Amino acid sequence: MDTLIGCFPPDKEHEEMTDKTTDTTKNRRTFDPAFKLQVARMVREQGVSVSQVCREMKLTESVVRRWVHQLDDESAGRPGIGKPLTAEQQRIRELEAEVRRLKSDNELLKKASAFFAREIK
Repeated sequence: MDTLIGCFPPDKEHEEMTDKTTDTTKNRRTFDPAFKLQVARMVREQGVSVSQVCREMKLTESVVRRWVHQLDDESAGRPGIGKPLTAEQQRIRELEAEVRRLKSDNELLKKASAFFAREIK
């Protein structure tokens, strides 16, 4: 993939400019969670380099790396730094962790079954 242009909607739809209190400071861009997730998945799941994403999207490497790290933490079931989870969100995390564990157990049982099937022959 040579360029990421076209992979993302235009920046203005995903960023929200907020003014600081003084005129001497730059405006701070904020991005919605869906955009952050999309960028992090480009790096983690599609293998696009952080530097390429940064060049194409005009983002800083530290921001993109933070989003990727947050995605990794969430995927591993580690709690984030943000707002505390509601009871429903906590239950969803627990169920997702259980699904991951059961899938892993299932894969192990499949491998063991195949191994013992070969041994019997």
